Amino acid sequence: MKACRPARFCSGDIMRHVVVMAGTGAIGLMAVFAVDLLNLFYISRLDDPALTAAIGFTGAVGYVQIAVSIGMSIGLGAVTARQIGAGRHDRARRIASSFLLVMTVATAALGLATALFSTPILHLFGATGRVAQQAGQYIRIVSPALWLVATGMGCSSLLRAVGDAKYSMNVTLIGALASAMLDPLLIFWLHMGLAGAAISTILSRALVAILGYLAVKRHDLLAMPSSRYILHDARLVGGVAMPAILTNLATPIGGLFVTHAMATFGLAAVAGQATIDRIVPVAFAFVFALTGSVGPIMSQNQGAGQLDRVRQTLVASLKLVAICVALTWAILLPAQDLVVRAFAAQGATADLIRLFCTWTVGGYLFIGMLFVANTAFNNLGFPLYSTLFNWGRATLGTIPFVWIGMRFGPCGVQVGQVLGSVVFGTWAVLTAFSVVRNLKPGRIVPGLATELPGRTAKSAMAELNELDEEEQIADEAARA
Repeated sequence: MKACRPARFCSGDIMRHVVVMAGTGAIGLMAVFAVDLLNLFYISRLDDPALTAAIGFTGAVGYVQIAVSIGMSIGLGAVTARQIGAGRHDRARRIASSFLLVMTVATAALGLATALFSTPILHLFGATGRVAQQAGQYIRIVSPALWLVATGMGCSSLLRAVGDAKYSMNVTLIGALASAMLDPLLIFWLHMGLAGAAISTILSRALVAILGYLAVKRHDLLAMPSSRYILHDARLVGGVAMPAILTNLATPIGGLFVTHAMATFGLAAVAGQATIDRIVPVAFAFVFALTGSVGPIMSQNQGAGQLDRVRQTLVASLKLVAICVALTWAILLPAQDLVVRAFAAQGATADLIRLFCTWTVGGYLFIGMLFVANTAFNNLGFPLYSTLFNWGRATLGTIPFVWIGMRFGPCGVQVGQVLGSVVFGTWAVLTAFSVVRNLKPGRIVPGLATELPGRTAKSAMAELNELDEEEQIADEAARA
């Protein structure tokens, strides 16, 4: 019988755990998004506005695909981390192995479907002519390899679930470094343009998937999936993953409306939005990293019944979001002319970049608040709350504001997109504190610290407790 591995986040300083997890995650994310930003920089240097606009449309389509992968990885990490927090490493390994297989198959199917229907999808986003042709070529190359992204994300989530933030960061950094080296080679030296960027993306994602898989195996978190448990475990993780997928789909769906609105003002407006969409993940990598990084901290402490540490994690995360936004604003405000020159931006493109660096960058405080609240909901057994808040922001918090903003040109669209986040970000955080305050410890199984969410009897987390107790009773009976 293997000894239970310690749950790393159930002791020690909470702020330190949050800073280390989010900090290492941010470095990895920043590297990945910096490479995307470099892609846009390289393409902009080809002096072809159609290619720059095509990057914007491929990003909008890609966000939908990535949203599904992120949602699945959130569910995988939340359930696995909770099992580890409760001292059930063998069960964590079984669930991780089953769902990673399901995740790979599902995203492979999604990627192939996107490639097959790329033309009507791009028309839906407002792409036409040569822009649609270039964007379609990129999508048809990259999309069939979507399962590589999912595998990499799933492995990264598992590494964070066991607290190995450093190795998770290193894997991501290696993939980003590979892409950074391949991009100029394929785009410029071999004159492949967007096709070169697509091939570089596939190769770097393959490297991340392989390295991530090997790292997770080293932690003894993967084994050959058992056909007996695949559907059982998929349903278990799916109870968290499906609402998380719906939650993450809200952002690109809202982005679809924004992209379509920008398209009515011409290629320069789409190019400006594409530039900002690449700057934001780099500038706010720490905020984005919090979403995936603090979840395991909450889940492990919930699994151990230490609810005071769950609240401390929420508070620490919000403090770090505020600090990150303030620092980013302080950097971008005086550097806006440098950013405009770097991307050879003119007209509406330059106006949108300057508006972002001067004013709308501050709105990401509320977007960060929404992200942190969603992390709490997804990991504490209230995933439907995150779904409701994200879709609320993507619909009621986007469509009417952007529609009104369109009367003031592309800058009005950008302002409208941010204003809705103020309402929903504030509301979501207040609800998250209410959820944490009302969590109640459930019955403690001897030798295992578990906690039943007080108001989610039908949630996947509650079901997880029930199934765990049933399996433990069956195991004890078998041993007797």
